[in-house]
Amino acid sequence: MADSHAKNHDYHLVDPSPWPAVGAVAAFITAVGAVIFFHDIGGIGPWVLVIGLLLVMYTMLMWWMDVVREAEVEGHHTPVVQLHLRYGMILFIASEVMFFLAWFWAFFDISLFPGGTEQVMRAELTGGQWPPADIATFDPWHLPLVNTLILLTSGTTVTWAHHALVHDDRVGLKWGLICTVVLGALFTCVQAYEYAHASFGFSGHIYGSTFFMATGFHGFHVLIGTIFLFVCLLRAMAGHFKPEQHFGFEAAAWYWHFVDVVWLFLFVCIYVWAAGTPAAH
Repeated sequence: MADSHAKNHDYHLVDPSPWPAVGAVAAFITAVGAVIFFHDIGGIGPWVLVIGLLLVMYTMLMWWMDVVREAEVEGHHTPVVQLHLRYGMILFIASEVMFFLAWFWAFFDISLFPGGTEQVMRAELTGGQWPPADIATFDPWHLPLVNTLILLTSGTTVTWAHHALVHDDRVGLKWGLICTVVLGALFTCVQAYEYAHASFGFSGHIYGSTFFMATGFHGFHVLIGTIFLFVCLLRAMAGHFKPEQHFGFEAAAWYWHFVDVVWLFLFVCIYVWAAGTPAAH
């Protein structure tokens, strides 16, 4: 007699998992901790916030370990499941595009119309020009250009790693990932040095807020992408990924290329097109 519970389709019906519920509780604790911290209530805000963040990271770690086990050990990631995972990653990157669109919109709105009379006090805040006369901007052909070259190079190394994986070259895969992770970390260090030597801050004027929100969130995405690729490196060293099944690496590579493209727009628009008087080095 045939087993009535036998799987006769290519889809993956996941087992019951505690992580959605745990993640929701962790996110709630994080939000409450942030509110208490921002309003300085009782002095416990930082502790609640840290506890919430640690729970969020723990949930992410355990949930992704379950996904890796489903793919590598249990073999649930059939071609159909991989296709749907790709659809999900495409939609996620599309949402990230909309996220950065908001910061570009804010930047171009103020930079193209610095003296716009439809916005109260805009001319007073900008002096009717962009960048404002009292702002010493970064020289685009100094550290920003260095970081551009670093990210473009990292895009080639992650492509090298992907090509090596497709051709079952494990050594090339590992070295391509090592180079990409090192370049990502180097980008973060250069940006941190750049921020430390900025002649303007985040608060007090609209140039600093638009600059740091756009480039800062990009830097945060670079950091996440570097961690993403580092995890892929650890998995590659553990023997994970096959030429015909490597969505985890593929998703990381897509994310990294997205980060590269966003930086090119930031470099051209914020550093080059809107350059004013560079700060003295």
